[in-house]
This record gives sequence, C-alpha cells and structure tokens, in this order.
Amino acid sequence: MTDLFLEHIEFIKILATTDATILQTGMNDATRHRLDDEIGAILREYYRENTMGMQTGWTGKFSKVGIDENMGKAAIACARRLGIDIS
Repeated sequence: MTDLFLEHIEFIKILATTDATILQTGMNDATRHRLDDEIGAILREYYRENTMGMQTGWTGKFSKVGIDENMGKAAIACARRLGIDIS
C-alpha cells in the first residue's frame, strides 16, 4: 500500500476543487505521468474500497487529512476527465 504524503494530499485536494480543463492546459508529461502513477494508484484503491467493499484503508487515511467522501468523489471524477484510469 502506498503511503499518503503531503504532496499526495495536495494533489487530491486540487483535483477535487479544480476544473479538469484548467488542469489539462497547464499539465506537462512529467506531471501527467506522476498523476497517473502515484495519485491514480491511491484513487483506484479508494474507489475499490468505496464501491467494492475492499478494505484498503484509504477512506480512513483520507478522513484523517480532511478529505471527505465528496472530495474523494470529485477528485476521482476530475482524474477520469484527465484520462486517468480509476476503475
């Protein structure tokens, strides 16, 4: 399981509160790759926990850092619009 670092928290909160088209215009290949590898992996595990009932622990980790269910859903939706495979 990946650890949740401050940088991950910031990325997830940005995804949850920013329009995907704004993010897309300023995103370079390195950022997209990192987003897909690191944040995508975290969001996939969070998604699995909340849709398939798998106990991944991400809901608790998100809750501890102030990311509620609505923010998690918004981050997943934004990541999908950016082309990140979540499911």
